[in-house]
Amino acid sequence: MTKTADLFIKALENEGVEVIFGLPGEENIDFLEALRDSNIRFIVTRHEQSAGFMAATYGQLTGKPGVVLATLGPGATNLITAAAYAQLGGKPMLMITGQKPIQENEQISFQIVDVVGMMIPVTKFSKRISFGSQVPAIVREAFRIAVRERPGAVHIELPEDVARKKVDTEPFQVIPDHFPQASESVIKEAITMIRSAKKPLVLIGASANRKDLYDLLSDFIEHNSFYFFNTQLGKGVINEQSSYYLGTAALSKDDFIHDAVKQADLIINIGHDVAEKPPFLMKEDAQRVIHISYQPAVIDEVYYPHLSVIGDIAAAINQINSKLENTVSDKESRSYLEEQRHISQTLNRYNRDDRFPILPQRLCSIIREELAPDDIVTLDNGMYKLWFARLYKTYEPNTLLLDNSLASMGAGLPSAIAAKLIYPKQRVISVNGDGGFLMNSQELETAKRLGLDLTVIVVRDDAYGMVRWKQESMGLDDFGLSYDNPDFVKYAESYGAQGYRPNTVTAFQKTLQQSLHKPGIHLIDLAIDYSFNQRLAEDV
Repeated sequence: MTKTADLFIKALENEGVEVIFGLPGEENIDFLEALRDSNIRFIVTRHEQSAGFMAATYGQLTGKPGVVLATLGPGATNLITAAAYAQLGGKPMLMITGQKPIQENEQISFQIVDVVGMMIPVTKFSKRISFGSQVPAIVREAFRIAVRERPGAVHIELPEDVARKKVDTEPFQVIPDHFPQASESVIKEAITMIRSAKKPLVLIGASANRKDLYDLLSDFIEHNSFYFFNTQLGKGVINEQSSYYLGTAALSKDDFIHDAVKQADLIINIGHDVAEKPPFLMKEDAQRVIHISYQPAVIDEVYYPHLSVIGDIAAAINQINSKLENTVSDKESRSYLEEQRHISQTLNRYNRDDRFPILPQRLCSIIREELAPDDIVTLDNGMYKLWFARLYKTYEPNTLLLDNSLASMGAGLPSAIAAKLIYPKQRVISVNGDGGFLMNSQELETAKRLGLDLTVIVVRDDAYGMVRWKQESMGLDDFGLSYDNPDFVKYAESYGAQGYRPNTVTAFQKTLQQSLHKPGIHLIDLAIDYSFNQRLAEDV
């Protein structure tokens, strides 16, 4: 016989859990005590939302559910944004929350909210453990559902009295699921459509960002000489140094990439995810679209594919690729090549401009030059995200971490902490707006306590810049978006980090180089010039 809390930890170990992020409370004490004797590492954070962002990033980078712990009431409600972040972003994550005793509760309603019910709209699975004997089944099912396509958030509630109860059972064996394959007739139809197309174009979306697809999709592109573009969450799946790379869709329309999209008579859309902003808007009879994904397309007024190849993406691409030869003629290649040159020349026009405050174009080029192909940049949410999406080339998967689904502020620094924990040998830069940074900046203490080496860049415009961009584009006067900031250098120093405030581009370059080669946490307060924001889709 063992306590339910001990069985729970044993079940997590059985699933291969190595780390839990979180902030416990009184109702988690038995769980925490069981964790004391486990090989699972527990990382205490300064806010539950940050812990959730870290767990979601862990899930994204490893493919295994990241685990986060919180108490009942306010602890659980603080996880809601992180739950939606994981759910919309397709990141596997397990949330574990405590609860008052369910059999003899003398406090009636103090701190009690319906956490299980609250989590249902933002998770794939939300269950309470009412009896210790349920632990093996509920934990196994939670992990299975979290990683099943499409991955996302799951939640388990463990009441305080149940955690203490004795139970006599063992965790279930972990048996992986196998995804079904598309039918042979559908594969044949896809091949026929590709062979008959004169100007096919490949689009790489969020659901194609899976470890088993990287080499396969690269071979698919190179073997068939297919030009391609990607969504923001599809960046890095194929090396963007490829001679067939056209660009990233930072906007849904009127972006430079859409001039190439208009030329295509067939778009092979691999891994489309409706949670992202649409990378292009379909127009009737403009071109045909093949949807290759784990799940059927959600049909709406801007996306209605002509053929859906549903099932294991790797199997589908393998089957199609084995029966295709290079179908793109030199004439059609030249057309895309000219578009590629135009996009590159236009977007790189200001990547050597040394005016200060720094232009986002210059910021992207400097960071790209300083980092190795496998180094990592994490982005919070702001105007700079759009610039990085289109200008920062990724050479390896998951080396530019951004959120193009929930698009939550406050995730940049927690994501960087998780990335550095998983890849301690890679250099990690966290780029944040001043607004988003201050939403979870307290995690500087967590990074310092963990002994991490991080470079944090705060691009400062003293306003909620993305909303200001929208306000200005609507012809409205500036209102309600400006604020004052603390002294970020002193703020960093108060956490034991190094703070810097360069006042030229040259000084920023030197500061960045030094920060990347010194141990510890380095925060750079960097003034940014967003004067080109209103010309995002123009030949600037």
